[in-house]
Amino acid sequence: MQYHSYVINLPNARDRWEKIQARLIAAGLGHTRIEAINGRELQLPIPEFDEFWHRLMTGRRPIPAEIGCYLSHIKALDAFLAAEATCTHALIFEDDAIFSDELPAIVDAALRHADLWDVLRLSTVGHDRVLRAISLRGRSFLGVNVTRCKGAAGYVVNRKAAATFRRKLVPMQLAWDIAFDIEYFWGLKALAVTPFPVVPDERLPTQIQNDINSFKLPATRYLTVFPYRAAIETCRFLMRSFLYMRTVAHHRWFSSGVSRRGPLSKS
Repeated sequence: MQYHSYVINLPNARDRWEKIQARLIAAGLGHTRIEAINGRELQLPIPEFDEFWHRLMTGRRPIPAEIGCYLSHIKALDAFLAAEATCTHALIFEDDAIFSDELPAIVDAALRHADLWDVLRLSTVGHDRVLRAISLRGRSFLGVNVTRCKGAAGYVVNRKAAATFRRKLVPMQLAWDIAFDIEYFWGLKALAVTPFPVVPDERLPTQIQNDINSFKLPATRYLTVFPYRAAIETCRFLMRSFLYMRTVAHHRWFSSGVSRRGPLSKS
């Protein structure tokens, strides 16, 4: 299987591009720069953003930079889908991603189990709560996160996931990292690598959620936000728990050396 890297980078963030490009070259990763959409230059309303449902589900007014970030990830998916079909997977980075030279080997190991996932999470914001399922290499494991996994500094998608996200996640209703974390609604499977091999550079200032409290709607927002979140978290726990059990069972079945077709007969 082949994959290519796509890096989302704003036109005026040349310093970020130079830093991540150096990491990509050191890791031997072929890459394409995706010029990010500057949300602050967008004039709402636009067809790609559903403000009505966004307000109901998030309890916030639109954050222009967040919209730009979301549409930039969609732009990266478009670039991948337009590439040659021989490239089966896309490794997508935000330009504040930090990773070691070991990342390609970890991704290669995860691709040996590509039949088990459509989305591979490589990063998060917050605690690592991944339930380990399959040993990859060294300290790295494939696993399932049964709770919300925020952040999108680095992840891998196959063509099925990219096409599904492109079809189902436009117009935007949620922040990108939340939207593509409910992949189970679209019949997709998401696994994660633990420990997460990609982390956002905390030394760089955020380009999105500055003073987020100023965008929050009045307290009545919880009348729609709480029921929505409760439903999402319940579905996530149930669906991902089932995925975890299926992933472990699948791995144990095939690692035991038992063929689905039974022993081959001699001719």
